[in-house]
Amino acid sequence: MLLAIDVGNTNLVVGVFEGSKLIESWRLATDNRRSADEYGTMIESMIIREGIKPSEIDDIIISSVVPSILFTLEHMCLKFYNKNPIVVEQGIKTGIKNKYENPKQLGSDRIVNCVAAHQRYGGNLIVIDFGTATTLSCVTSDGEFIGGAIAPGLKTQAAALFEHTAKLPNVDLELPGKFICRNTTESMQSGLIYGHMGFTEYMVAGFKKEMSENLGCKPEEIKVIATGGMATMVESGIDCIDVIDRRLTLDGLQMLHEKNKGLNKKRILQD
Repeated sequence: MLLAIDVGNTNLVVGVFEGSKLIESWRLATDNRRSADEYGTMIESMIIREGIKPSEIDDIIISSVVPSILFTLEHMCLKFYNKNPIVVEQGIKTGIKNKYENPKQLGSDRIVNCVAAHQRYGGNLIVIDFGTATTLSCVTSDGEFIGGAIAPGLKTQAAALFEHTAKLPNVDLELPGKFICRNTTESMQSGLIYGHMGFTEYMVAGFKKEMSENLGCKPEEIKVIATGGMATMVESGIDCIDVIDRRLTLDGLQMLHEKNKGLNKKRILQD
């Protein structure tokens, strides 16, 4: 069985695969104060509760945008599973050609999402991840990552309003049902959620225009794939998203593991 771990700025998502089948997944709060022992105990208890023996974990793959936690998790894998994990980083096989000016600056989470989207949906794609940051990534039908955009996510925007203003409250992200609101909470929800919907529509339209001009395809031929915790809420008010794929990142990790079996053994020899 494969243990797949995706470390984001807000959440750490853990999944167990048997072949390409996801057996179960869990979500933990990302906390760089936790030790390898704490993460190991938490993950092991969840696995055991599902009826899986830790000894059944044959391999581990990790994607992380938080470097300090990556080191902790690598130590956890060695201590609890005696495995050196495959880490999504420069040098692993992805099937994606990274056309970023500085390829090292491209986050591993975006690489994983693009791998899964390209393999699963094909064609020219815009991949949107509605997480701590909202990221938009362009992947061509030939598997080239040609660029994208990064903006604050919905929860990040809400936290910024609360933390940097004297009187605005910390609001739940719920649809207010109207644009023009008569209290502070709903006014913030309107601006945050409907504003993000408008942002998404505008960005997708701009992406499709540039992609169609550069790639020689029609805008309507470009698929938009969305993932992330806020994807459903944003998609509910717009028409530019074709597919919501909540498992995109975990499935992408499983796909990358298939492409890189044995890489962890090479790393052990190198270490």
